[in-house]
Formats: sequence, C-alpha cells, structure tokens
Amino acid sequence: MTNLRNNVLEYVAILLLGLLARWVFVQGWISGNWFAVFVIVLSLVKTSWFVLENSQQLIRATAQNLPYHRFLFLMVTNMSQIALSYAIDFYCLYRANAQSFSGIDPALGHYELMFEFGYFSVLNFSFFGYGDITPATIPAKITVLTEIVLAFLTVIFILSDFISLKESLQKKKQ
Repeated sequence: MTNLRNNVLEYVAILLLGLLARWVFVQGWISGNWFAVFVIVLSLVKTSWFVLENSQQLIRATAQNLPYHRFLFLMVTNMSQIALSYAIDFYCLYRANAQSFSGIDPALGHYELMFEFGYFSVLNFSFFGYGDITPATIPAKITVLTEIVLAFLTVIFILSDFISLKESLQKKKQ
C-alpha cells in the first residue's frame, strides 16, 4: 500500500510542479527565454531524480527478490511518471514560445495541447518518434534530448539489468 501511496503522491507532485512552473510564467515573473532555461534546469533536476529513484528501486527489487512482473509494473509506473513530467515540460515550453515545436496546430486548446505533448513524450520515451511533432528551438531540443537520454538509461540499463543483477545477487547468497 505504501508503494501505491508514494506513486500517487509522485504523480500529484509532478502535476503540481508543472502547474507551479506555468503559473510563474503566466504571472510574468520570468520572461520567455528565462522560463525556457527554468524548464531545462527543472527537467535536468527531474531526470537526475528519476535516475536515482529507478536505480534505488532496482536495488531494492533485486534485494527483495521481487517477482519480475511486479518489477515491470513498478517500472511502467515510473515510465508513465517520466512521460507525464516531460509532457508538462513540453507544454510549458510551447506556451512560453509557440515556435518551440513544429507540427502543433496553434488552434488547439489546453487539453488538446496536453494530449499532443503526452503523445509526443510517449513516442520519445519509446523511441518511436513518428516525426509529426519536432522540437524547433534550442530549449525544446535540449529538453527532448534529456528525455531520450533518460529513456535510454531506464530501458537499456535498468530493465535489461534487472534479471542479471537478480541472478548475481542470488549467486552471492549461495
């Protein structure tokens, strides 16, 4: 139950952080360029946190001999949090500068934009990237690259190493 509560709290924290970032920009406290820098720094901090959290969960899961299907559920939860987090980052960049991404219909409302950036984030994270939405500014490209690096670290190192790490820990115990 603690894991479920923690995961729900993490989703809420991601949403609140995104709303706070957007609110700061809407209030006019930060110009568009500085807001883009703020979003990049925020995405780098979140990326570091996600790598640390995923690594810790990998170590705990192997030490507790967590069944693979439960570990996969845990990683899917983390991946959805990452995708949501970056969707919010992309949305904020677009709201600060509509030229940040090409392929976005300027007539879309808030919810449609969030869907578009959620779609874009999932495609980036899964390495599909159809190319219908592309980053067009340096801040957008940096943020997209950050998500792709995080996806690579998550998928390649964490998921693929779970079984081998689990086996090596079991051999140590014997």
